[in-house]
Amino acid sequence: MTGNFPKLLIFGCGNMGGAMLRGWLAAGVAPERFVVVDPASPELPEGVALYRSKVEVEETFGAILLGIKPQMLSSLAPDIVPLLARGALVVSILAGSPTVALSSYFTGARIVRLMPNLAAAIGKSPLGLFSADLNDAARSDIETLLSGLGTPIWLEDEAQMDAVTALAGSGPAFVYRFIDALTHGGAAMGLPPTVAARMALAMAEGAVALAAASPESPAKLAARVTSAGGTTAAGLAVLEHENALQGLIEETLRAARDRGAELAKGEPS
Repeated sequence: MTGNFPKLLIFGCGNMGGAMLRGWLAAGVAPERFVVVDPASPELPEGVALYRSKVEVEETFGAILLGIKPQMLSSLAPDIVPLLARGALVVSILAGSPTVALSSYFTGARIVRLMPNLAAAIGKSPLGLFSADLNDAARSDIETLLSGLGTPIWLEDEAQMDAVTALAGSGPAFVYRFIDALTHGGAAMGLPPTVAARMALAMAEGAVALAAASPESPAKLAARVTSAGGTTAAGLAVLEHENALQGLIEETLRAARDRGAELAKGEPS
């Protein structure tokens, strides 16, 4: 992987950009392949070049990862353009920033939208991808660039990116809150909080690992755990009463998706 990895400019290296950087380094990419421009980024791993301002950078790049906040794109794009080589690859992780807008700022660049999540740091992120005009060979190059971070999944309809953002990008936060709720629920039933926390996390880790390895769907796995009239059935009766769990999840994802659409229109928080 290291031999095929282009020198990459990471413009904006916050939580998500930092997770991707850690994932690449863990996958064996040399730190010298990365240049970061970020006025607020903490100290980076040894060998990764860090600049606080674009005026300090004296080279151009064939590939860039855009990790800034979406609302900063219009003001920072003029600073980024001089750093791009002709026909550069621009990989954007900006929620709600469509390719047509990105292309208007970076004329002549190859634009790819990417929606990862923080599990990129350990090579376990879904990688939702969209590009309007890349051929199969170029897509293969993108997958090579992203190898080590997770599973690439190409979309043929850019309108689906807001849903991907809700499910794959925001989804981990919803899972973490569910684990946290299980922890508090266990403590409310009398378990010591530390025991409840360890139990909830170990349970979730094992359940997800089994689901990932099993040929059966999560619904079928849930049925295997459930005996008629047993403890699991009693708990599921609460979660599934009047379709409560499914309705709540759909409402949650819809809110996240709709916020992505609002960002695309430039609507404030």
